[in-house]
Amino acid sequence: MRKILTAAGLTSSAVALGVLFAGPAAAWTASSQFDVVFPGQKPQTTYYVETTGANTTSSGNMTGKSVLYWQLGVDQVIDGSKRFTSFKITTRIEARLGTSGVDEVMTKKTCDMTEVVNNHYAWSYDSPENTCVAPSTTYDGELWWSSDATVVYDIEGDGKGAITQELQGTRLVHG
Repeated sequence: MRKILTAAGLTSSAVALGVLFAGPAAAWTASSQFDVVFPGQKPQTTYYVETTGANTTSSGNMTGKSVLYWQLGVDQVIDGSKRFTSFKITTRIEARLGTSGVDEVMTKKTCDMTEVVNNHYAWSYDSPENTCVAPSTTYDGELWWSSDATVVYDIEGDGKGAITQELQGTRLVHG
């Protein structure tokens, strides 16, 4: 009997540790890209955004983040002047009642990346400077969840004002 109780105790301890240190129960990513053509001799640049959402079983939270990368369309920079007067990304955690319902923004964060995109012609790695993380929120398995992002930028000297780039949201997660 003592061996059975010891085995049962070890098994339940292992299960408890597994729950305590569990990673995301569900994680998903959506990728988007768009080109920006600048006036004059500034090089065309392609911007990539990976938007990720996850619900974590150990904390019961929903998280969302967007990571921005970019690269030049040509190998040579003729005009190295300022490219943007403003470049901001907004990351959102959204939920809805059903698959065809309307998204409700649960949390969001807008990150100003103007300085980093103006100071670097290309960026291909993850760092705090190119990452925008929305505040986490409590996950409710009855809702359908996604993470989404929008970029709003204003090109220096083009006279067009702010341009909004809607990005691909992640797939819906439920349960």
